[in-house]
Amino acid sequence: MLKSRETSFAEKRTSSRWIFLLCLASFLVGMLFTNRFVLHIQRLDRKSDIVGEIARTHEAIESLDKTISTLQMELAATRSSQELTNLGGSPAIASFVQQRKKAFIVVGINTAFSSRKRRDSVRETWMPRGEDLRKLEREKGIVVRFMIGHSSISNSILDRAIDSEEEQNNDFLRLDHVEGYHELSGKTKIFFSTAVTHWDAEFYVKVDDDIHVNLGVLAATLARHRSKPRIYIGCMKSGPVLSNMKVKYHEPEYWKFGEEGNKYFRHATGQIYAISKDLAAYISINQPILHKYANEDVSLGSWFIGLDIEHIDDRNMCCGTPPDCEWKAQAGNVCIASFDWNCSGICKSVERIKYVHKLCAERDAAV
Repeated sequence: MLKSRETSFAEKRTSSRWIFLLCLASFLVGMLFTNRFVLHIQRLDRKSDIVGEIARTHEAIESLDKTISTLQMELAATRSSQELTNLGGSPAIASFVQQRKKAFIVVGINTAFSSRKRRDSVRETWMPRGEDLRKLEREKGIVVRFMIGHSSISNSILDRAIDSEEEQNNDFLRLDHVEGYHELSGKTKIFFSTAVTHWDAEFYVKVDDDIHVNLGVLAATLARHRSKPRIYIGCMKSGPVLSNMKVKYHEPEYWKFGEEGNKYFRHATGQIYAISKDLAAYISINQPILHKYANEDVSLGSWFIGLDIEHIDDRNMCCGTPPDCEWKAQAGNVCIASFDWNCSGICKSVERIKYVHKLCAERDAAV
């Protein structure tokens, strides 16, 4: 009987010990879990702080990029002004250069001496004229000019014809450049350098005089990219490097692009493209050492190789003529530019651009 009681008492003591040990273990496990939970929360807080710091750093970098872009632009304007003065520019010209006008977009329409009918067809369709052109510039910051150089003979009949046309329309940007089809790469460099000298714009656009453009859609598209410091926007392509001397777009320096049959790097097609202000400043600053290839659009693309820029492929900048742009307009997706690929512009543009404008133009109040 006594042994039975002793056994029962021992079992109770053992049970109490196990209960105590279990409670202690639970307490320790609870403490460990709590500590780990607290540490996890602290780590999350630290991660949140790190994410916040990264966001603030990113914003600071973007702000710094814009500051650098502005400084580059001012440097380009100063150098361009000095170049004009060194070339014999008058004090009045130098004063004008130093007082660049603010603008949102500068559109340069590439044209030639023989293209009077093309220019008139553009004036009668998508390009405002007279006071409407001045109003577009004043109120919307959109500058549109035909860009043209001069002939190889001083004060030739060709130059005088442009002088007369300028008196009538006041819509030219005259370039210090000898006109010639095989000099388009050089003309492009001089256009951007000259435009930078005259206007402090956010974007600079090159357009051919045989395509149709909707300026309102162009402005709305570029406005969506205003926060980006370095953009190059157009219809990006990568065509073959042509080594055959008998073809139209023959590249004499084809050997630089690797083996025969290789393709060019990505670049915007030459009918229309836009670049942001710091890229225009880059061209202006480095104009003397930028290499010119046979094709103007290839040359422009090559100048940006190796730079930290964003290539934007916007197929709305290379719509076809009706019915392509017509269907898109009816669907509410109005094109920026329309032309025929097989003609590198609107085929027979003088006769057909009014037809394209009628079916594919934006609303009158779009700009």
